[in-house]
Parts: sequence; C-alpha cells; structure tokens
Amino acid sequence: MKKKITTREMTLCALFTVLTAVGAFIKVPVPVVPFTLQLLFTMMAGLLLGGRLGALSVGIYAVLGLAGLPVFAEGGGFWYILKPSFGYILGFIAGSYVTGRMVEGLERLTFPRVLMANFAGLAIVYAMGMVYYYIISNFVIDAPIGLWPLFLYCFLLVVPGDICLCFLAAGLTRRLKPVIANM
Repeated sequence: MKKKITTREMTLCALFTVLTAVGAFIKVPVPVVPFTLQLLFTMMAGLLLGGRLGALSVGIYAVLGLAGLPVFAEGGGFWYILKPSFGYILGFIAGSYVTGRMVEGLERLTFPRVLMANFAGLAIVYAMGMVYYYIISNFVIDAPIGLWPLFLYCFLLVVPGDICLCFLAAGLTRRLKPVIANM
C-alpha cells in the first residue's frame, strides 16, 4: 500500500536535495572525477530519512540537474547523462537507498553499524560510477580509458576523502537522528 508523504518529510527531502546541490560546489579538484561533499549529504539523506525518502531526495536532485539547473559538480542539463561521471549520481541514489535501508528499524544506531551502512553505500556509488564511466568513455563518447587509469583516477585518488566522509556521516548521524526524530 502506498504511504503518503507528510509535509515534514517533504521538507526534509527538500533540505537534503538542496544540501546535495550545495555539496556539489564544495569540491577539491582531482583529475577526472572531482571530490565533492555530495557523498556526505546523500549518505546522510539515507541515514536520517530512511531508504525511500533518502533516495527520493537524491532522485529529485538528479531530475533538477537533468532539467537544466546547474546543480551538478560540472553544470547540468539532459546532456549530462553522456558525461562519464553521471554514473556517480545514479550511484548516489542507489547508495542513499541502501544506506538508509540498512539502518531503518534499528533500535540503537551504533557507530560501527552506521559506518558499515556508509561503506555499503560507498561501494555501490563507486561500483555504479566506475562501470558507467567505463561504458560511456569506451563505447559512447569514444574517449577510451583502460582499467588501470579508471581504477586510479575514479577510485584510488578520491576514495580516501570519501572514507573520511563515511566516518563524518556516521558521527553526525548519531547526533542528528534523535533531533530529527523529535521534530
């Protein structure tokens, strides 16, 4: 049965949509895939709102970017689906859903449990992002990339920062979850 979304839930979804967009502009330039704070806000959307609403907030962010609003790290517009890095945005949606589902219904949010959920979401984001990057680069836009450069530029150079974001999100979630639950 379909569950209606409350005004509170709509507001929280909108908040995380905006935070994800803002996170796209807080970036450290790294070759190929820039390091941004999007991952932090997409993980926290899942952790604090649950899988369904977290994925919804990130999905709205993706739709806004594809509709032409420059909310992605490198702009916006429907053409963005042809950018190899668009797979990470798809990964954000799936990662937010999985991260949220892993902590939904837990009586106690322990730091290790939340961290494991974050790492699962991170693995999904990177898996989807790297596969998409490889396919678009090699078969669509004719800008071939080998497996080693893909692994180096799309994983090794950026994953240390994202691992730090996993720890930060776990700590923030443990503090913010009771506050949001009592709103």
